[in-house]
Amino acid sequence: MALGYDGTLFILAFDHRGSFKRKFGVGDDATPEQMETLRDAKRLVWEGFQQALEMGAPKDQAGILVDEEMGADIAREAKDLGVQFAMPVEKSGQPIFDFEFGEEFGEHITDFDPTFSKVLVRWNPNDPQEEKDAQGPRLKRLGDWLRDNGRLYLFELLVPATDEDLARVDGDKDRYDTELRPNLTIGAIKEIQDFGVEPDIWKIEGLDDAGDCERLSETIRTGEGRDGVCAVVLGRGADDAKVDHWLQTGAPVDGYRGFAIGRSIWSDEVDAFVDGSRGREEAARNIGENFLRFVNVYRDAQR
Repeated sequence: MALGYDGTLFILAFDHRGSFKRKFGVGDDATPEQMETLRDAKRLVWEGFQQALEMGAPKDQAGILVDEEMGADIAREAKDLGVQFAMPVEKSGQPIFDFEFGEEFGEHITDFDPTFSKVLVRWNPNDPQEEKDAQGPRLKRLGDWLRDNGRLYLFELLVPATDEDLARVDGDKDRYDTELRPNLTIGAIKEIQDFGVEPDIWKIEGLDDAGDCERLSETIRTGEGRDGVCAVVLGRGADDAKVDHWLQTGAPVDGYRGFAIGRSIWSDEVDAFVDGSRGREEAARNIGENFLRFVNVYRDAQR
């Protein structure tokens, strides 16, 4: 199985778990009634995605990212309908990557049979080496298992600023994003590759400069067998204008193949539905329209 992915991907991401519970003021000791509310909110997003398909989103390129805890039924429905879908492997909310289901991670992947298996990893080259040494072998183990079993590896990389990074930009997070994060992201990718971790698709925080996108694309494709590796842009919950800019910057670059956006599409609509200010049908339609708008922004930028 060759490394990489040669299609375009427009992913509606709603695999959030810990943050999704906090959004509703729910802790790990959620009651059955609270869990049903959470599952219904996820189903609303799924209904919005289906609306987007009806409105013209390309089924062969569109997909979802959903979790097992609150979206197991949705994942199975997506499978039955032939919709591409990804599922997370990582334990939610952990600063250091670990498997959500421990030694049984492979059984869960096999059971649901997702198109992509996804990890979320926080990695900054300025992090302590012991943190990297803890994550690297686990991420390689997952990648090796996926490769051995003919499955695709979707790697979401976040590069949070260290205290020292923020001090260099006087605490300005926008300056961190622009001045420091591009080089740190490229450095993190190289370190992760050095551990023998070989994703098919890198899910990357948006970059403001096309030159940085080109350098990133070159980095993920440098090395034997990596010619087909690609990147997709994540939304990070930013407003439409910021996400549009990230998509427009990355889309024309060879090696970028789409996006995986979540909260920027559905967060406000889910809130409005839950508090009763928006009906279900309207909220789902708005989610679909939001998703389709980003698809069109990306496609227009490609042209």
